[in-house]
Amino acid sequence: MKQLTYIFSASLLLFASCSKELGKLPENAKVDGNTILDQKTAVVALNGVYYRFANVQAGNNVTDWGANETYPGFFSGFLGYGYGEMNEERNQYNVTGDYFWTYSYSIINAANGVIGAVDKLPDTKFTGDGKKNILAEARFLRAYGNAKLLSYYGQWWDLNSKYGVMLRTELVALGNVPKDRSTVAESYTSIFEDLDYAIANGPDLTDNSYASKWTAMALKMRVLLMHGQAADYTAAITLADQIIGSGKFNLEPKLIDLFRTKGMASKEVILGVRPQQNQETYYYNVSKQYWPGASSLYVAVQGFKDLLQSDPRNSWMVGTENDSREDSYYFTKYIAEGSTPSQITESVYPFRLSEVYLMKAEAIVRSGGTVANARTILKEVMTKAEVTNFTAVDNAATPDAMLEQIWLETARNLTGEDGQEWLALLRLPFEKVKELKPLITDKIQYILPVPRTELLNNPEFGDQNPGYSR
Repeated sequence: MKQLTYIFSASLLLFASCSKELGKLPENAKVDGNTILDQKTAVVALNGVYYRFANVQAGNNVTDWGANETYPGFFSGFLGYGYGEMNEERNQYNVTGDYFWTYSYSIINAANGVIGAVDKLPDTKFTGDGKKNILAEARFLRAYGNAKLLSYYGQWWDLNSKYGVMLRTELVALGNVPKDRSTVAESYTSIFEDLDYAIANGPDLTDNSYASKWTAMALKMRVLLMHGQAADYTAAITLADQIIGSGKFNLEPKLIDLFRTKGMASKEVILGVRPQQNQETYYYNVSKQYWPGASSLYVAVQGFKDLLQSDPRNSWMVGTENDSREDSYYFTKYIAEGSTPSQITESVYPFRLSEVYLMKAEAIVRSGGTVANARTILKEVMTKAEVTNFTAVDNAATPDAMLEQIWLETARNLTGEDGQEWLALLRLPFEKVKELKPLITDKIQYILPVPRTELLNNPEFGDQNPGYSR
């Protein structure tokens, strides 16, 4: 099985380590198109792409997924900064900086380095399906980065919009930095092409730390729901049935066990980020930003506590009141109050089966299927969270009412993971979005401004997103 190794950027070139020792930075281990020579070196470079996906901090060897977990919760009005209000729930975006931009392009650039080099190698340099598998995983990771960019910086809801992703398909070098952004339609085409390749050629599940064809199916479901055309919903249902019917994954019988005792060992996890060795002992790990608080503290705000009112998850996802900010509470989904960080508290879950069920329920409703079928799926997910009161779900008799119930469960179940509570909210009709989150008054607030550095350094990029200043 592949082992994670370091990868980092310097002078716009890709670097990786051949060392299996995770606690050291690479020494003279430059990896670009000239150093991927065979299957072994290609796997080393691919590990570097995963290293970027995990957002491992080279200075402390910690998989820092905290921003992926918290920023969407800020936008949704469920999570906040614990040492005083920063207006994050007002969608002013003053706490995010350029994180999603730099994070996503870091993944994309590393993936492009692997794809470009492996494509050029003869098949004889690989055994079995090795070449196809490596390309499939790299293309999945590139698709993940582009989907993230489209979600946060592109007008993903408007297929006629010119405000899409700046699609890069080559390793960035000094001569190819200038690049214009693509349209939304072109962005979707590129993402779907990568995901279709990953589904057709990706490896089967062997280790849930790495992408498989099943992970690519789950990501394609996300993108299909964003794309939002009639045929997309039927396709999403088909993908859900394939994932669920594969027998590779199971809903965790008690959701709390995934976060408290099983972690990456849970059959619920389709793709997770496994913490680095001894990460739990580092004084500034991610768990400590939830409890008891380090130089940063990320908390559940009143909106999340209200969301879980009369829900059994309130007892373990929401802790005691935080004295440093009014109407905020310790967010204890990952780490219980009074406990210490562990490999389980440091694990994170970009894709798990509950989301697949919820996306299937949403696709059923949006495709014109029966509300009753969606209700059955929704209640199955809620049962695993030990919910017994289904009055609101049973009373949701119309498609719009059921979509709202699906979003509510998405928020209860997935807040603090990979942003699906935010995107599922934005897929609701705009009038409903404004009702649920009155601080949103314009779709401008659905996405972030393109970072100023990109506009300054890339004169070919094009226009800033509407509503924001260059």
